[in-house]
Parts: sequence; C-alpha cells; structure tokens
Amino acid sequence: MICEWKISLPLPKQAYAIFFAVVISLVRGVTYTYEIGIALEAPMAILAASFCADTYTQEITSKRSEIQRLYPMKKRIAAIYKRIALQELFLFAVAAIAYGLFYVFQNPQTAVAGPYAAACVNPGYAQPYECGLFLGYLAAVAVTLVFWGLLSNLLACLFRNMWTGLGCCLLLWLMADSTAGNRCLGVWNLFSYTFRNITDDGDMSWLCGKAACIGIAMAAVWLLPKVIVRRG
Repeated sequence: MICEWKISLPLPKQAYAIFFAVVISLVRGVTYTYEIGIALEAPMAILAASFCADTYTQEITSKRSEIQRLYPMKKRIAAIYKRIALQELFLFAVAAIAYGLFYVFQNPQTAVAGPYAAACVNPGYAQPYECGLFLGYLAAVAVTLVFWGLLSNLLACLFRNMWTGLGCCLLLWLMADSTAGNRCLGVWNLFSYTFRNITDDGDMSWLCGKAACIGIAMAAVWLLPKVIVRRG
C-alpha cells in the first residue's frame, strides 16, 4: 500500500491539489454558506479528472507496463483500483478542507430569506442547518470525485494517452456545467447538486443526477479490465 501511495500520490500532485483548494477558496466569491458547495463541485470534478487520468497511463509512458504484463491480470487491475481509491480518498479530504477554507477566508452568511430565514433569527436552527449543508456537500462531492476520476482514467486507458482522456472529460465537463446542459438534462445533469433548487432545502431531486453518476461509474469499473486487456 505504501508503494501504491508513492506511485499514485507523489508530492507534486499533493501540492497542486492543496494549492488548488486554497486558491479556489480565495478567488471564488460566495455570500451565503449554501453557495460553497455550488462553488466547489465543478472545480473539484475537473481536479479529479486531471488527478486520476494518469493512474495507468504513467505505466505506459515509463515503460513499466512491460513488467506489469508479466503479472496476473487480477493483480494488475487490483493495483489500479488501489491507486484510484488512494487518490479519491486524498481528494475527498481536500474537498472537505476547501469547504472549511471558505469560512476562514470569506466568512459567508448563514442564510437568506424564505425557508432559510429561520437560520438567521434562530441560533438553535443555524447549527444543524450548517451541518446538513456540509453533509449534503460531502455526499455530492464524493460521487462527483469518483465519477470523474474513474471516467478520466478509463478514457485515458482506452486511448492510451492521458491528454486525450482528459480532453474528452473536459468537453463533457463544459457541456454539463452549463445553462444549456442543465436545461437539457434537468435533475439528471452530472452537476445536479450545483443546479439544485436552493430555495427549497427539502428538494432532493438532485439525487437523480448523482444516481446517474454512480451508474456510469459502475459501468466504468466493469469496463476498465476489458479495456486494459485489449489496449495493454
């Protein structure tokens, strides 16, 4: 496991992920706390895509894949999944830290009018409201990280090129994180949490988009061994 950590999470990778979290919390302005998750979901998605795209292609570029071919296929696939899991856990920690940094640097207000007004006038309601926002964000960003990380790695393996896989993910990211994408896909958008109805904290229809992400991620897990066998 230590060996997989060193391969998949070298210090430069860790440094730029942490630097990214600090910069986004400084430059992405928010006024209210419910905007923090909106500000973070799409950027964390593209970070996950760039972070995981080279999980296996680095073996090809470094010529280590020639040695890996001597290992049983199960061992090769298990090593890839371990590396992806380590990267995803690290990114999840970065996403949680980035959420807290918004409080440190910007001190956003608790809520606005409407159904959120109670949090402004009732201190007893504010704390559970903020906890609920944070837990909802963690659930959404966990799915987002896994989806984009697995997809970028799968596409990179398919094309045997990290940049091609990352470019395909970027195109999908641009389409999904747009008004047109939200209009076409609605609650099934890959970024349904970002485009959720913020005036109704009881509306959980955004879970449909996360369910779609989970379904596609499961398909990516199933397809990855087949792609590795065919593409080497």
